[in-house]
This record gives sequence, structure tokens and C-alpha cells, in this order.
Amino acid sequence: MTLFKSLTLFLFLAVQITCSPVFAEDSELATPPAPSIDARAYILRDFHTGKVLAENNADAKLAPASLTKIMTVYVVFREISNGHLHLDDVATISQKAWGTSGSRMFVEVNDQVKIEDLLKGVIIQSGNDASVALAEHVAGNESTFADMMNQHATRLGMTNSHFQNSDGLPSDDHYTTARDLATLTSALIKEFPEYYRWFSQKEFTYNKITQQNRNKLLSRDESVDGVKTGFTDEAGYCLVASALREDMRLISVVMGTNSANARANENQSLLNYGFRFFEAHRLYQGNTPLSEARVWKGDNKTVALGLPEDLYVTIPRRTYNDLKAEINVNKNIMAPIKAGDKFGSVNVTLKNEPIINKDLVALKTVEQGNIVRRLYDGAMMMLEKSDAGK
Repeated sequence: MTLFKSLTLFLFLAVQITCSPVFAEDSELATPPAPSIDARAYILRDFHTGKVLAENNADAKLAPASLTKIMTVYVVFREISNGHLHLDDVATISQKAWGTSGSRMFVEVNDQVKIEDLLKGVIIQSGNDASVALAEHVAGNESTFADMMNQHATRLGMTNSHFQNSDGLPSDDHYTTARDLATLTSALIKEFPEYYRWFSQKEFTYNKITQQNRNKLLSRDESVDGVKTGFTDEAGYCLVASALREDMRLISVVMGTNSANARANENQSLLNYGFRFFEAHRLYQGNTPLSEARVWKGDNKTVALGLPEDLYVTIPRRTYNDLKAEINVNKNIMAPIKAGDKFGSVNVTLKNEPIINKDLVALKTVEQGNIVRRLYDGAMMMLEKSDAGK
């Protein structure tokens, strides 16, 4: 019986569940340390759980170069999702956008360019001109757009980041960290899967000029499907990468290497380490009943309880059989109940050490019952309390 099936079955029958062994491998073998990475900062994180598998100097405030553009496109995606912007809208290219130095999409002054093309120009070609054009179209000017970037950074919990521009060209007080970039990338992949696929596109042609995606891992490793490169003299060679193998997605961030090959090689080392020595499992499906609890004084006697999202764990390989899960349900649950109200928890341990705790919530609303139901349940509760006191 698989872990998922074991847990699901027993959750309906008991408060405590112990996972059945599923591997015969020796669980005592230690996980080796992460490989040595030649970079100013790096981090390797599991997408689903946020568990950090390797890191060094991950909170150092560093110049991000074109990694800035991950936030630029995130802001634009948000504007599209809330209806303020559409992919087939057109932006007029300003003199400032056209004259921006560095990597280019090769738009011309007064060109009318679709938002979708500008986004691909940023994501695939790393066009600074396209970044500024998007910022001006969305916010009127790049300074106001930077304010939007910083607002989203705060909302996402990027506590050590501050943006001054949309393209990542050197600027005072423009910085981020490897950890914050991993947080941002996770949010982008989770919120915008329909647009994230553009990050895996290997080339893009605009104005009869074809440019290659600078992310070398897209050609080296078929599991890699993003994300973004960056380089300035100050920042060094940087790369945020993400890879999906089976059901496990990892995000690696390497900042401040000494060459384009080095940033690709160091990210590859981190990704290979993570996939080789760790595994991710979905234990429970979100919005699916895991237990049923008694409800007092409601128009329904019971309420289904579950998790608002899928519950994943990331663990060292060969330790699957050491997982244990426990569900705790509150007593005396009283109507009215709103869907999403918290009524317990699911606790998962590995070798008796807690690794994750999630709230158990009501999956449906239960309204207050009629007067007869309320009086009857009130009497029954008093009787149970009296019996318990004997």
C-alpha cells in the first residue's frame, strides 16, 4: 500500500496515523553535504514545500543584474491577471526605452509593440529596452513601476530586496538576495503557469532578428524549464534555474560566478544534488475530505475537514518509512461554520522530529440550525458534560 493511500484510509478511521513502510532501503545512511559552489551566494529550494536543501550567503544583498526582470514580468503578469492589461494591448516605444543600454530586443522609437512580444523580449532575449517599455506602459514611468515592484516584494516577504529600475542595470540602492529570488520565482511559477512556459523557450525572433535564450541549461538538461540569467560587472554572472523531475520541482539561485559557463555548471550541480539525495511526496490532496467532525447546533450534524492546499513533504531519500502523521480535531465544534474556518491540524514528523504542521479547515459552510436543533443539541451537550464529570 502506498504512503498516500495508507494515510488517506486511516485518516477516516482514527485520529493518529502511522505510515506504512514503503522502502526497504537503509534509512540510516546520512545525506551528504551539498557540493562546493563557487559563487558569492546560492540557494537550492523545493518548490512545493519551500524547504531549503542547500544555501550559502543566501541573505546577502547583492546586485541582481537582469535577474531583476523576474520581478518586472511578475508585476506585468499581475496586471494582466487583474484585468488592467491584456497580451494583445500595444505599447508605444519611447526614446528612453529605445536608448536603454545593454541587451536589447531591438524595438524602434514609436513602434507599436504587443505586450506579449515585449514580455517574450524580456524573458527570452533579456531586452532592457523591452523592460523599460513595459514599465512605462504599465506605470507611466519607470520610477513608479519600481514602486510597484517594491510593493510586491514586500507582499511576497522579500525582506532584503529593493528595486530602482525594471532592467537591472547598476543603480544605487538596487539589490536583492538569493533567498528572495527563490521566493519570487516560486510565486511566479505557482501563480502564472500559463505564462511560465515562455521561460523555457530557447529563441525568439523580433524585427527579423533571432536571439537565443542565454540560459544554457535549457539545452543541457531537459528537466530545466527556466528561469533567467543576469550579468553586469558588479553582479557577475548569475542564474536562477528551475527543473521538474517527476513530481518534484527544485529552484536554484546562483549569484556572482565568473562566467556564463560557471553559472550554468554551478546551478546544474545544485539541481543534481537535490534530485539525487532528496525526494518530495504529496501526502494529502487539497480540498479533499480527510476527516468528518461532529457539529453542534447546526443545520448539518457533521462537517468535512481537510486541507486548503495539497500537502507535500521534502525528505532525504531512504527515510520515507520514517514518516508519521497525526491529525488533531477540535472538540465541541459549534455552528455557524464558514468554509475555511480552522478546526484542527495535521502534523507530520520524520524520526519523531516535526517537519510540517498545517491547519485542518472546514471544507463547507454549516449554518446555524433551527430552534429545535439548537435546543436539542444544547441538552445533549449538557448531558455529555454531566456524564464526563462522573
